[in-house]
Amino acid sequence: MTSGSGGLKRELGLLDLTMSSLGAIIGSGWLFGALVAANLAGPAAIYSWIIGGIAVMLIGLVYAELGGMLPQAGGVVRYPQYSHGTLVSFLMGWAAWIGYCTVPPIEAEAVTQYANHWLHGLFAKGSLTPTGILVSALLMVVFFLVNFYGVRLFATVNTKITILKFLVPSLTLIVLFAVGIHASNFSSHGFAPSGSSGVLTAIATGGVVFAYLGFRQAVDMAGEAKNPQRDVPRAVIIAIIIGIVLYVLLQVAFIGAVQPAALAHGWAKLSFSAPFADVAGALGLGWLASLLLADAVLSPGGTGIVYTASTPRVSLALTKNGYWPSSFAILNARGVPYVGLITSTVIGLLLLLPFPGWSKLVGIVSTAVVFTYIVGPVAALVLRRTAPQARRPLHLAGMSIIAPVAFVIASLIIYWAGWPITGDVLIAMAVGLPLYYYFHVKNKLEVSHAKAGIWLIAFLIFMIVVSYLGSFGGIKLLPYPWDMVVVAVGSLIAFYAGIASGITTEEVKNIGDEQALLLSQASGN
Repeated sequence: MTSGSGGLKRELGLLDLTMSSLGAIIGSGWLFGALVAANLAGPAAIYSWIIGGIAVMLIGLVYAELGGMLPQAGGVVRYPQYSHGTLVSFLMGWAAWIGYCTVPPIEAEAVTQYANHWLHGLFAKGSLTPTGILVSALLMVVFFLVNFYGVRLFATVNTKITILKFLVPSLTLIVLFAVGIHASNFSSHGFAPSGSSGVLTAIATGGVVFAYLGFRQAVDMAGEAKNPQRDVPRAVIIAIIIGIVLYVLLQVAFIGAVQPAALAHGWAKLSFSAPFADVAGALGLGWLASLLLADAVLSPGGTGIVYTASTPRVSLALTKNGYWPSSFAILNARGVPYVGLITSTVIGLLLLLPFPGWSKLVGIVSTAVVFTYIVGPVAALVLRRTAPQARRPLHLAGMSIIAPVAFVIASLIIYWAGWPITGDVLIAMAVGLPLYYYFHVKNKLEVSHAKAGIWLIAFLIFMIVVSYLGSFGGIKLLPYPWDMVVVAVGSLIAFYAGIASGITTEEVKNIGDEQALLLSQASGN
C-alpha cells in the first residue's frame, strides 16, 4: 500500500475526463427529470432546463479556470484551502462529501425502479420494496468493485458506457420528434400552470440541477489526469454544453409526446413509473420502450460508478487538509483511496433505508452539492489577488462579473429547494464541525483561518433564516418575489465579504512549485 496522493495514477486523457463529467450528467436525471420538472412547472419546465443550464455553465467556467490552474483530486476541498484556509475548506469538503455519498444510492434506486418492469415487486406505492432495496444494495456493491480495481478500469468502463448513454437519449429525441409530438400539450392547462415559482422550484428539486451536477467530475478526477492543466477546463466546458442541449431537447420531446388524455387532471397529476418508456409504449413504439428500459440500467448505473469514484477523492482531499484520519489517504496497489471508497459505499447503503425512492433524495443532494459551488467564484477571485503569478491555462475573461453572478445564482438555487430541505442540509453541515475541531483545531488553532471563515458561517445562518421566512416552503413572512431579492442582496454581501476575507495561505506560497511539478508530470506522459 502507499499513502498520500503521490500514488494516484495519471492515466486519464481528455476523452476520459469529458466522459467522467458527461457520464455523471447523463444519469437518472434524463430518465426521471423531465417528468418531475413537468409536474412542478408544466411545459414551462423547458425554461427550467435553460435557466439551470446557464447557471451551471457560469459556475462551470469558474471551475474550469480553477481546475486548469490547480488540478488536484477533490479540488472542491483544496481550492478554498488555498484561498481561505482550513475552516472554509472543511465546510465545503463536508458538504461535498455529504452530497456525493448520496448520489450512488439515488442512481441504484433509479435502476431498480425501472427494473420493476421486468422483475415485479421491486417498486410499489412510490417507494422501493424490501426486495428493491436489496437489489439497489447489490448494485452499489458493483459500483464499488469497478472502482476498487483501479482508475484505468473505471475509465475504460465509464467511457464505453457513456457513449452508449448518449446515443440512447439522442435516438429517443429523433424518434419522438418524428412520431409523437402533440402541439396542444404546450398550452394544455396553461404553459406555466404553477407560474414562475414552479419554474424555479423545478430547477432546485425537479432534477434539473441534479442532472447538471456531474460537470465537476473532471475537476475531482484531475489528480489522475495525464495533462490536467490543458484537459480539465476543456472537459468541463464540453460536457456542460452537450448536457444543456440534450436536456432541453428531451424536455421538449417529453412534453410533446405525452398523450393528451393523460393530462386530464393537469401536469401536476401526471404519473409514470418509467416516464420515457411509458410514453414510447403509449405511442406504439414497443421497440423504443424496450431500449429505454435497458438504458435505464445503463445510464444511472454509469453515473453511480462515476460518483463512487469521486467521493473517495473528496475524502482524500479532506485528509490532505488534515481534517480526517490519515487512513483515508491510504491507496491500494492500483492507486485507489480504498478506505474512503469503503466508507462512502457503507454510508450510501445506509441511506437506502430512510430514502427508498429517487425523488426523495434528489432535493437533498442537489442542495448539498450546489452549496459547494459558492466557494468556487470566491476562491477564483481571491487567488487572482493572492497568486497573480500562477499559470492559468484558461484565464476567464470577465471573471469580476461572472464570479458574483455565479455566486448569486447558486445561492438562489439553494433557496429554491425550499424549507425544510434547505434547513436540513445546512444544519447537517454544522454537524461536521466537531470533526473539524477534533482533527485540526484541538492541535493548532489558526486564528487567521478562523477569521477567514466567519463570512461563510454568517452566510449559512442567513440562508437558514431566509429559507424559513420565505415563500419556498417557509412561513411566507417574506413574500414572493421579494424573498428572492433578499437572497440576491444578501448573497452579494456575502460574496464580497468572502473576497475581502481571503488570505495568503502556505499553499498559495507553494503554487509555483506545484505547477512546475504538474508540467513535469504531464510532459512525462
